[in-house]
Amino acid sequence: MGAKTVLITGATSGIGKATAYKLAQSNMQLIICGRRTEELEKIREDLSKLTAVTSLCFDVSDNIQVTKSIENIPDNFQQIDILINNAGNAHGLDKIQDGDIEDWDKMIDSNVKGLLYVTKAVIGRMIEKSSGHIINIGSLAGREVYEKGNVYSASKHAVNAISKGMRIDLNKHNIKVSEINPGLVETEFSNVRFKGDNSRANTVYEGYKALEADDIAEIIEFVISRPHHVNIADLLVLPQDQASSSIINKK
Repeated sequence: MGAKTVLITGATSGIGKATAYKLAQSNMQLIICGRRTEELEKIREDLSKLTAVTSLCFDVSDNIQVTKSIENIPDNFQQIDILINNAGNAHGLDKIQDGDIEDWDKMIDSNVKGLLYVTKAVIGRMIEKSSGHIINIGSLAGREVYEKGNVYSASKHAVNAISKGMRIDLNKHNIKVSEINPGLVETEFSNVRFKGDNSRANTVYEGYKALEADDIAEIIEFVISRPHHVNIADLLVLPQDQASSSIINKK
């Protein structure tokens, strides 16, 4: 049996990028996806020293882009064994009455609709071969709601519900569905949320040790590598100093 083929969305930074490198070291064949063409190509070239890799440039929130890109995957990458729905974002941190509708749309389009679009484009191949594994990257925000986290939390609660629904619907097709829910991870997440305000973004991670993207990548590799009869359905992963979304032991 040849190397497994893994499609990773949001692979140009953070958890997605770290996961691509981790799985490349395990000799898995990779389809890396992202919006930033130059960064995607740079990562593809680097990963190609370790494993077979191809790249797809698309925005997960654009269903036409998603469908066309996945339809045109090179022949030797067509049989996708594992889908990692990692792409997502947070925009703004405002009370509901002060929220920006454009921010809301971006979060729902990427975190919810984007996950569905990519899954829909891939899932038929898994059903045909009666085998596959879908890993959805959720969040602690999908388990609880915090002040000003309203719509972002709603989008991640949706990921939790979709993951549960997928697990039920795909059970008879021998397709595993796992959800990994990180707490605070130091990535570009806060920089995007605060629209490039680096000083504000940096304060999110001050005074304690946040998770790193590599921590989650290692967990993803572990979940993937379990025996066929084992599905780690749901994981919540926090830094030691975090007890909840709003309780953090800052020194």
